[in-house]
Amino acid sequence: MTAKEQNKLAGIFLLAHGGLQAVVMLFLCLIYGGVGAAMFFGSGKQDEQFVGVIFVAAIVFIAIFSLIFVIPQVIGGWKMLKERPNARTWGIVGSVISCLSFPLGTVAGVFGLVFLFGDAGKQFYLGSSYTGSLNPPAPPEPNSWQ
Repeated sequence: MTAKEQNKLAGIFLLAHGGLQAVVMLFLCLIYGGVGAAMFFGSGKQDEQFVGVIFVAAIVFIAIFSLIFVIPQVIGGWKMLKERPNARTWGIVGSVISCLSFPLGTVAGVFGLVFLFGDAGKQFYLGSSYTGSLNPPAPPEPNSWQ
């Protein structure tokens, strides 16, 4: 598999995992936000309205918090697919965040990290400025430590 194919696959993995997380969070927001709104508008009791406000406030907080984890994955995957200059940085951040979600996120994240930190990924993104293990440094001269 070439470096270009590995890059495309890592980008697809990050996009798929980030998108899956976004869809799940959207459903949770709709369900719990709807329950909170129904409690707030559907009840005449002040205690139930207060609980409805708490539901809506909690789901807004959770949605914002989850976006912090979803956005770098989606941006990293998109930039990797489009082979943008800063895609390696976004891909590393997205892959590390993706590793936190077991098991699918871990697979996507580990694949992305192995590619991006491997020789193929460094050569793909850093180009001719990367020498890495392709040109190992010369060994020290004998007895140069004295």
